[in-house]
Amino acid sequence: MQLYQPLRRGEPAPCPYLPGRSFVSEFFLAGALTASELAPFLAAGWRKFGLYFFRPACPDCRQCIPLRVAAEQFLPSSSQRRILRRNADLQVSCGPLRYSEEAFFLYQAHSSERFEQPSDREGFVASFYQPSCPGLQLELRLQGKLIGLGILDLASEGLSSVYFCFDPSHSRRNLGTFGALQEIALTRQLGLPWYYLGYFVPGSPRMAYKDHFRPRQHFDWASQCWQEVTAPPAALQSADR
Repeated sequence: MQLYQPLRRGEPAPCPYLPGRSFVSEFFLAGALTASELAPFLAAGWRKFGLYFFRPACPDCRQCIPLRVAAEQFLPSSSQRRILRRNADLQVSCGPLRYSEEAFFLYQAHSSERFEQPSDREGFVASFYQPSCPGLQLELRLQGKLIGLGILDLASEGLSSVYFCFDPSHSRRNLGTFGALQEIALTRQLGLPWYYLGYFVPGSPRMAYKDHFRPRQHFDWASQCWQEVTAPPAALQSADR
């Protein structure tokens, strides 16, 4: 592991998930991590884009909850099985990270439609194709056209979903959930125990779909330990990522 910038704390900014709240993160820059070196960071609630590692450090809020799914024990729900059937016509492939204009244009369309955010090629490459650790790329294609793209980090104890984007014109397919199901299956195929699905934020409709992956664990910020989640899914509005 090569540390490029030591741990720092950011300035407060508007929370992207819960209106009226501020978000504070701690972060550092690092590269050249092995799969074994990455594992303890994922297990401690860290996320990353390229060289940028971060996790929430909000003084009065701990609602960004790291989530991981037990890949071997996971069974899709009835609604998830319907999503699998709905997308049975897609071609699913996984391989090394590989930049393409097709991937960038998909990301650009997704960012504009879903988040009303501008995107540029330099940021896209820096976040997803300047890897600081082993990585993989999941592609979903319909009759040869790329309609879903997942970027994954590969650790010695699991796969971490860095980002997933899809063609907004295919929103009815629930490709975010379908992509996560394919990534869980890939985690199992690789013989890895955990699939890290990022942060779950109770009360955020954008995160509601994550409440339907069981069995799973949540990271408790206070005890710094992972805890089993046994309660039924919360009655939140369904949302795809």
